[in-house]
Amino acid sequence: MEKESLSQQTAQRLYTMIVVEKRIGPGEKLPNEMVLSQQLGVSRTTLREAIRALTTQGILMVRRGRGTFVSDQVGNINDFGFSGLDRMRGQLRDLFELRMIFEPSAARLACRRATESELSEILACGAEVERRIRAGRDRTEADREFHAAIVRATHNEFMVRLLPIINQAVASAIVSGGHADQLADDTRKDHALLLEFFRRRDESGAEHAMAIHMHHSIDVLELKRDD
Repeated sequence: MEKESLSQQTAQRLYTMIVVEKRIGPGEKLPNEMVLSQQLGVSRTTLREAIRALTTQGILMVRRGRGTFVSDQVGNINDFGFSGLDRMRGQLRDLFELRMIFEPSAARLACRRATESELSEILACGAEVERRIRAGRDRTEADREFHAAIVRATHNEFMVRLLPIINQAVASAIVSGGHADQLADDTRKDHALLLEFFRRRDESGAEHAMAIHMHHSIDVLELKRDD
């Protein structure tokens, strides 16, 4: 197993403090950089890298001129036994296998049940992901919103409860490093196909397009593991 970097260890410690131990609650401000780096026994540079990783995950929010805060969404996270950020990353393939079982069916249901406004939201979120990919910008939040919009449109309470896992899996895949360009290109093409089926309200097509998207993501993860 590849040895964790110090910034990854620090991110995991912060994640555990916030999500598992709940020592800092949603909306609360983190101690200032000097105090927190001393508390964790790491340099301020290492702490900044850890905070950046958790910000990408949606755990933290940096408010310019005010400091770093715990996201309000943290209260909704149930990590289902993933007691740390790095452990979750280590099981990223398992998460995508779970998504393979779950999200194609969610796409089918969303095609059938989405209201017109929900369908418009799915299409708009998908278009935003494509814009960010083409512009070379971070797409993490847009990608999460796209998949969340699909799941919400199923009108299935238990599927919606799985959103924290999906959100974390999406973010982890994007920031995990390795084959990022291929993952972005696959995402752009897969989403375009998926959106076309949603426009047609083609349930079977949407289900298969989502399955293809999950397969491509798993294939990229396998390439990264083999490097």
